[in-house]
Amino acid sequence: MRLTFSGGVHPREAKDATKALPIEAFEAPQVLVVPLLQHIGAPARAAVKAGDKVAKGETIGEPGGFISAAVHAPVSGTVSAVEPRLGPGGRKIMAVVIENDGEDRWADGTNVKRDTSSLDADTIRNIASDAGLVGMGGAAFPTHVKLSPPDNKPIELLLVNGAECEPFLTADHRLMLEEPERIAFGAQLAARAVSAARIIFALEDNKPDAAETLEKAASKIPSATVVTLPTRYPQGAEKQLIEAVTGRQVPSGGLPMDVGVLVQNVGTCAALQDACAFNVPLIERITTVTGPSAGRPANLRVRIGTLYEALFERVGFAGAPRRIVMGGPMMGMAQGSVEVPVTKGTSGIVLLDSVPGDVWRACIRCGKCVRACPVSIVPSQISVFLERGYVDEANEIDMLDCIECGCCTYVCPARRPIVNWIKAGKAELAERRAREREGAK
Repeated sequence: MRLTFSGGVHPREAKDATKALPIEAFEAPQVLVVPLLQHIGAPARAAVKAGDKVAKGETIGEPGGFISAAVHAPVSGTVSAVEPRLGPGGRKIMAVVIENDGEDRWADGTNVKRDTSSLDADTIRNIASDAGLVGMGGAAFPTHVKLSPPDNKPIELLLVNGAECEPFLTADHRLMLEEPERIAFGAQLAARAVSAARIIFALEDNKPDAAETLEKAASKIPSATVVTLPTRYPQGAEKQLIEAVTGRQVPSGGLPMDVGVLVQNVGTCAALQDACAFNVPLIERITTVTGPSAGRPANLRVRIGTLYEALFERVGFAGAPRRIVMGGPMMGMAQGSVEVPVTKGTSGIVLLDSVPGDVWRACIRCGKCVRACPVSIVPSQISVFLERGYVDEANEIDMLDCIECGCCTYVCPARRPIVNWIKAGKAELAERRAREREGAK
């Protein structure tokens, strides 16, 4: 095994504040705002209306297509509105607002133990779909889609991703320490769904305690191993993780299935166990709330739809935050309000006390971004094109292969906002193509 990948950087880990803190249950607030779009793909369609009574785990949003995800009530209570609310992306999206009745009454048929020994692949995929499972490492891609590779793309290996390479975040670390059996059980179900012959649990060597707990859980699974990798960002990106563990390189524009691999986050595996063994949909997740401006950092088990402001009341402030980031500081998204809800993809919320300056210079052609790029493109040249608005030229030199990890921006001595330009370039290209499709109808 190579146990490495090309490119990457070593940012300060900044995990000490929370890596030793056990997961705490955060009490569901009085009002929850549950977005109908908290996944890659089509938004869910509201299945309830204002005035409806809902039970915990009840479907309140039905998938809007195959690449979509169901949404469920995180508490029992009354729907007070179905209306646009502010989402993590900074724009308003349709959401179901629920007044919590404090009873936590489960919907009929949910939270009941069931035998998983006879579940076949189709049933596991259907359960994942019904439960609204998505990738919980941050990408939030619908799990049932990943568990449905075409017949001509057989999966030989399930790679369980516990790298958690972003600075500050420790939600996956604590899950691996405290609930490794949930992860291992869910991994077996995911492997069964795609007929994978092998399971590898992969994490970085800055988590030796988690490696030990996973070793014990994995020892009960035939053909399962645990691999520890040298700590390096962005090890948790699935293509880089595949390269590090197997030496296989996913082709440009390709998917892990093209090299016979399925990657699932440890949190996703745990959620799959809950869905299959107890018919519990995805209504809560572990979220790390931390950063220099956090008064009492914590790893919290939070209901989906909890507003950030409720979490900040629990954590408090060590000082006025200069920036609130959903996710880690490398790939996370800055938030402009505390009235944003926790979603299925909210692995962490980081409160920063300083932000990079906005003064940048022309590219000095040093090549640092090229050496750091984990997908072997030339960020410097792409940035020069995009700085001048030449989106087509940037696309011709592999702009779309960028995984937006931020390594280029991190190492740039000229402080150029390379990854921001690339994100904007991709968005412009997508909008242009959408207009062209509309015009062709």
